Amino acid sequence: MVFFLLLIFYFPPLTVQHMMYGFGDDANPLPETVALVEDIVVEYVTDLAHKAQEMGSKRGKLSVEDFLFLIRKDPPKLNRCTELLSMQEELKQARKAFEVDEEKLASTE
Repeated sequence: MVFFLLLIFYFPPLTVQHMMYGFGDDANPLPETVALVEDIVVEYVTDLAHKAQEMGSKRGKLSVEDFLFLIRKDPPKLNRCTELLSMQEELKQARKAFEVDEEKLASTE
């Protein structure tokens, strides 16, 4: 799950630069600015992961619900996470259906 959140929130510097441009910054922002934004994002994700780990350790395991609980008061983040989780589930189901179709096709030949 932490890997999933890192994919959502952590981006390489070039991607951070492109995202900054997409949100209205200069096409070539100062490297110091990109580094600062990246540091802020990494710090946020690390803090979120530590808090989720603390919550999960009470039950003995870390779960998706721990992260969703932590961002419950931030509707845009919560909506985006639930949207990505539902898309992940849809992709998983589509892959599963495709594998079944391949197995049926292979067995008929």
